[in-house]
Amino acid sequence: MVPMGTALCAGVGVDAQELVGGVQAAGELGLSRSEFARAVQLGIVRAGPPGAGGSARYARAELDRVRADGGPPDALRDRLETAAGAEAAAAVLGVGPSRFTRLARCGHLVPVGYRINRYRAVVWLYLAAELREFAAREPGMLRGAAPAADRELMEARADLRPRRWRGRHVGLLLRRTADPWERAAVLASVLPEDEVEAVPDPAERTVLTALAPPPPYGHPQAPAAAAVAAALLKAGPRDEIDWYRCGLGSALAEARGQSNSTGERGPT
Repeated sequence: MVPMGTALCAGVGVDAQELVGGVQAAGELGLSRSEFARAVQLGIVRAGPPGAGGSARYARAELDRVRADGGPPDALRDRLETAAGAEAAAAVLGVGPSRFTRLARCGHLVPVGYRINRYRAVVWLYLAAELREFAAREPGMLRGAAPAADRELMEARADLRPRRWRGRHVGLLLRRTADPWERAAVLASVLPEDEVEAVPDPAERTVLTALAPPPPYGHPQAPAAAAVAAALLKAGPRDEIDWYRCGLGSALAEARGQSNSTGERGPT
């Protein structure tokens, strides 16, 4: 997820000499590109002021903080380890793939990302640490019959994975910024286009479009795969759409109040 806001390390003045790009920052933390992107997504590493062209930059003080808070050398990488797909995730959890799929489809386990494979199927990614925590916290869910609520969901062929992932994704984006226009843009980005068109002021719709967050890291570039992934970014069930629409209304009310106080429409 390119970071949306300008986050400074508390109490630290950041200038150009103290900022490094993402590739260098990942190297200094001993992370691969994908691991570093996940650390930024999860808020473990906070971005500093963007560089020329809006590229993400990271303060050395922030990298020092992450290293100091990370514990043993491999602890940070352990926090970022992911399992891709039901078989890999089930192995971490210590159950069979069919049980894992039921737990995930019923919303007990929340994906942290996705990939689209060569067959244009969604491969969900899970944090291995969260899977282990779930196994320790809910051992009864790993054996025996499914609870009644799960059986009802499976009979209805429900799949809560996309919705739960969207909720997580939106929450992470909202935590990156306090600016009300950027927060409104995050909420608008998950709504179907006709719902955003319901915002009556076309100038506000332009601002929301301009501030929309980019797709998350790993979003495919190939048109066919990108079309599959794009569907994951939009709310689907009516109650989910209404939830984000209500949130957008509240965020816009706050953003308009800011504009009234500053005389400008858009982030300050």
